[in-house]
Amino acid sequence: MAKRLSSASILFVLALGGVVAFFPIYMAIVNSLKTQGEMFASFTSLPTKLHWENYANAFEQVNLLKSTFNSVSLSVLGIGGIIFCASLAGYKLSRTAGKISNAIFFLFVASMLVPFHSIMIPLTRMAKALEAQGSLWGLSLIYIGLGVNMAIFLYHGFVKSIPRELEEAAKIDGCGEFQTYFRIIFPLLLPITVTIAILDFLWIWNDFLLPLLMLTDMEKYTLILSTNTLFGEYNKEWSLILAALVLTAIPVLIIFAIFQRFIMAGIAEGAVKG
Repeated sequence: MAKRLSSASILFVLALGGVVAFFPIYMAIVNSLKTQGEMFASFTSLPTKLHWENYANAFEQVNLLKSTFNSVSLSVLGIGGIIFCASLAGYKLSRTAGKISNAIFFLFVASMLVPFHSIMIPLTRMAKALEAQGSLWGLSLIYIGLGVNMAIFLYHGFVKSIPRELEEAAKIDGCGEFQTYFRIIFPLLLPITVTIAILDFLWIWNDFLLPLLMLTDMEKYTLILSTNTLFGEYNKEWSLILAALVLTAIPVLIIFAIFQRFIMAGIAEGAVKG
C-alpha cells in the first residue's frame, strides 16, 4: 500500500510539473490565433475564431525562410566546428597521461565557470578588430570557442570507456594516429557526439544576445533576432509576435522530443565514466 502511494505521489508531481512546463506553450499557441483586441480582453480564454492569418503575416514580416537559413547555417558551422575540435582534443587529453595534459584539461573545465557577460565587451572588440563582426562565419567561430570547453569535458570522460586494445590493434595493422581516430575511435563516440550536437543546437538556435552583438545586417539575422524586429518602440503586435515565437520554437521542440533520450544518456556517460 505504501509503495502504491509513493508511486502515485511521484506520478502526480511529474504530471503537475508537465502541466506547469507546457502551460506557457499552450498560452502562446492559443493567443497567437486571436486578434489583438481578443487577447487584451481575455488572455486565458479560447479564441472565438482561429486567425491563421497571424502566422502568414508573421512568416512574411520576419522573413522566415531567410532567417531560418541563417540559423541553420550558423548551427551547422558552429556544431561542426565544436565536434571536430573538441573530439580531437578530448581524445588526445584523455589518452595522454601527465601533468601538462591534466593542467590543459583543467583550464578547459575552469573556463566553463566564466560568465559570458564578463567577456562580452572584449569579445566584440576583438571580433571587430579581426573583421569578423557582422558575418555568420565570424559568429560561428565565437560559438566554437565558447562551446568546446563543455564538449571536451564530455568527450574526455567518454573516451575513457573505450578499450585501448582497439587502438593497439589498429596500430599493429598499420594505422597512423589520425587513421585510428577517424576510423576506429570517432565512430564509437557517436552517442556523446549526438548529445553534444543536440545541446549545442538548442543553445545556438535559441541564443539572442550574441547574434544581437555581432550581426548588423538584417539579411544575416537569425530567426530569433528577426522575431525581435516585431517589437516596435510604440507598437507591439502581440498576436504576430506570439505566432512568430511559435514558428521559431517548432524545430527545437521536434528535435528535442525525438532525441531527448540521447541527451540524458550521453551526459551521464560522458561525465561519469572514467
